[in-house]
Amino acid sequence: MVTRVRKTKSEERILTAAAELFYANGLRGVGVDQVIAASGVAKSTLYVHFRTKEELVAAYLRRTDDSWTAQLQDAAARNGDDPREQLVGLFDALTDAFDRHGFFGCPFVSAAVEADLDSEARAITVQHTRRRQAWLTELCERAGAKVPGALARQIGLLIDGALTSGRLLQDRSVVEEAKSAAHLLVGSHI
Repeated sequence: MVTRVRKTKSEERILTAAAELFYANGLRGVGVDQVIAASGVAKSTLYVHFRTKEELVAAYLRRTDDSWTAQLQDAAARNGDDPREQLVGLFDALTDAFDRHGFFGCPFVSAAVEADLDSEARAITVQHTRRRQAWLTELCERAGAKVPGALARQIGLLIDGALTSGRLLQDRSVVEEAKSAAHLLVGSHI
């Protein structure tokens, strides 16, 4: 039992360090030695948990998928029970992310750009986008959208666009503009 606790703590330190490094510097911009140094674990410890950098990247992306989805859903829920308000309010997650650490963009867009088309990393990014879109479509259905899938795709494009423009321009106002556009979209679809 003690070994499992140590393993879990080491794995958590590795993933936390990897997440910070990958998010700020990209997947290709970070070497395993940097993750080892930032996490404070031995090289052998890292390789016990992750046999390859690709496994580490995949674990980082899965963890980020869970975290980012939860942040979007939490921001939506903070805006009340009305799905129309939730569709607009979910953009608060982007503002929260910017306030925490500035805009480094969307980790999934960054990963998709860097990853090979047939890689596990790219597959995880596609899965993340589909998962997000399924949730948005459900929210659009509950809101009474005439064509829920179309509104969900447009909201998804606003999210991706705000994250990308935020990265390029380092300007928090892009989130407010995307949120404002989402408000108009929701009004026109419902």
